[in-house]
Amino acid sequence: MSPTPGKILIGGASGLVGSALVRAGAANRIQTLQLVRRNPAGPAEIQWNPDAPTAITDPTPLEGLTAAIHLSGANVAGHRWTPTYKRKIVNSRVNTTRALVNTFRSLRQPPPIFLCASATGIYGDRGDELLADDSKPGSGFLADICLAWEAEAAQARALGIRVVHMRFGVVLAREGGALKKMLPLFRLGLGGRLGSGRQWMNWIALNDLVRAVFHLMNSPTADGPFNLASPNPVPNAEFARALGNVLHRPTIFPAPAFALRLAFGEMADEGLLASARAIPDRLLSNGFTFDLPDLTSAFRAIL
Repeated sequence: MSPTPGKILIGGASGLVGSALVRAGAANRIQTLQLVRRNPAGPAEIQWNPDAPTAITDPTPLEGLTAAIHLSGANVAGHRWTPTYKRKIVNSRVNTTRALVNTFRSLRQPPPIFLCASATGIYGDRGDELLADDSKPGSGFLADICLAWEAEAAQARALGIRVVHMRFGVVLAREGGALKKMLPLFRLGLGGRLGSGRQWMNWIALNDLVRAVFHLMNSPTADGPFNLASPNPVPNAEFARALGNVLHRPTIFPAPAFALRLAFGEMADEGLLASARAIPDRLLSNGFTFDLPDLTSAFRAIL
């Protein structure tokens, strides 16, 4: 579905997904406003401070938005979860979402739809269980963050705004995210599975993710949680093999679970070794079609 012309707001526009959404908006002649903390570089940027009592001093440019999309959040993977960094992870998601919803309250014409990022981490470590969009949340730090994040976004419903919780899988793109970090090792033939490799991975190609976001933005019935992940999740070992095959490199160097725990502590168990087999049932029933539903085809297209 082609994006509808209009005016959209993006929080977290400098990240991998946000940058891709901005490019897609420009290609479709959509006016895109971007929230920034620094001094604005032009009229497309709106300065805000989500930690201040009034996050946006003059919210007038946000009147009459077609949609608001919020993606902000400190990186979860690749960092040891110290108490300080845990607070950063939480605040960068929950507090910024609260500040944005409070801004909506000050508008005469709030956006009709608010699409806020979340993650399939909300399901916790669930083994081989198939997880639909209405499956119960799991337990753990990541699950708790996602629950708090979605609860803050849901406050916008009181303003008559439809709220979409976008539960992202691992976003695959050459220019950033997890795949960019993996590529150097795999290109050297030093890649392999993580731990047992039996844990399920939810993934989605960046191009499909951008298309899915605009599809939901344009859907008059989209509301509630949506798993934004390929309909074909794979075990981690299969993910590693597929990447190695596309790169024509062996994948015989596994990262043992104990080594990952030594390096990353709690993050290893929840961020690298946990298993969630999420299926995008609601996205598919809403009429969305994936361009790259198969992992090997996705890697070939991306690389």
